Amino acid sequence: MTSIRSLLKVEFPKQIPSLLHFSARNNAYPALFLNLNQKAYNSYTTGGNGDYSLFNFSTDSRRPRLPRNTVINFVPQQEAWIVERFGKFDRLLQPGLAFVIPFLERIRYVKGLKEICLNIPAQSAITQDNVTLELDGVLYIKVIDPYKASYGVEDAEYAVAQLAQTTMRAEIGQMTLDRTLAERAHLNANIVDSINSAADAWGIRCLRYEIRDIHPPSKVVESMHSQVSAERSKRASILESEGARQAAINVAEGTKQSVILASEAERDEQINKASGQAKAILLRAEATSEGLRRIADAIKESPCGTDAVALTVAEKYVEAFGQLAKQGNTIIVPANSSDAGSMIAQALSIFQTVTRQQKISSKTSEIQPQDDSWKSDNTQLQNDSWNSSWKKE
Repeated sequence: MTSIRSLLKVEFPKQIPSLLHFSARNNAYPALFLNLNQKAYNSYTTGGNGDYSLFNFSTDSRRPRLPRNTVINFVPQQEAWIVERFGKFDRLLQPGLAFVIPFLERIRYVKGLKEICLNIPAQSAITQDNVTLELDGVLYIKVIDPYKASYGVEDAEYAVAQLAQTTMRAEIGQMTLDRTLAERAHLNANIVDSINSAADAWGIRCLRYEIRDIHPPSKVVESMHSQVSAERSKRASILESEGARQAAINVAEGTKQSVILASEAERDEQINKASGQAKAILLRAEATSEGLRRIADAIKESPCGTDAVALTVAEKYVEAFGQLAKQGNTIIVPANSSDAGSMIAQALSIFQTVTRQQKISSKTSEIQPQDDSWKSDNTQLQNDSWNSSWKKE
């Protein structure tokens, strides 16, 4: 014991019993038992002040309490223990059974390999358009290299949290207020990339960062509310004008369709009227033609047909003058209106001429001439008949 005390140059307390006690029970092999008093063990393993340092090395108060070295140790799942021998890094204990020699070795660091959620406290940041914002967020990290996380930085979690704050402040300074509010995902991705580029030397990887709340100044909030109200009023006005425009278009389309339909109906009506009038005129003409034909046939067949025609013409003449007298005070009459006989003679002359032409036409239809001399004779005969009729008048 004296040699060990002199080797380590450590003054052991007097109340420590024997460290090694060999015994054999039931013919079993000798077993090594650690027979330490609780207080003495705490004194030797923690330095008597709760600091797990055999040689009274200082530790950070934020670090979780280290496990006691019981020689036979069980490392939990998703944890990594850093073991130092004589104050120097010796090995990394993986989950499972592990042996640690007391006094010579100690468990210096314990690193959890699970994902850790860190609350980033609220901080002020100035945007590119000089608006001061209050932001807070949540950071998710994970220890990738326990050795770097233990010896690369004093307190990895605290360092990453501070880095997240400064990175967020720098990213906010490159964006306007509108972009900050609208592009949270882009902002979070930039913060994660910036943190990972710096935290790689610490053996820590930032999985994601989420901005929890953004608090603009009260005046900015009021102006934003006013802007939203104005935007909504603008949209309402646009929608109202669009509705009025569409209503006017619908009314115009309806008027157009009604005018088109009315014009088509009027056109069809006029077409129908014209068609009816044309048919009526045609029927009247056919009836008149048929009546005249029958009258002519009757006159030709009757020996007294000429006298009947003269009587009919005289009756029509007198009837026509009677109708003219009823319509107005001013009447335009021929110069020889008092001579009814001359009018009758003229009508009979015209009738005879027409009858003669019909006879000639019937004869020429039976005998086809060799030349066109009959046309001139017929024309001369017609002219003679007209001249004779005018001479009689």
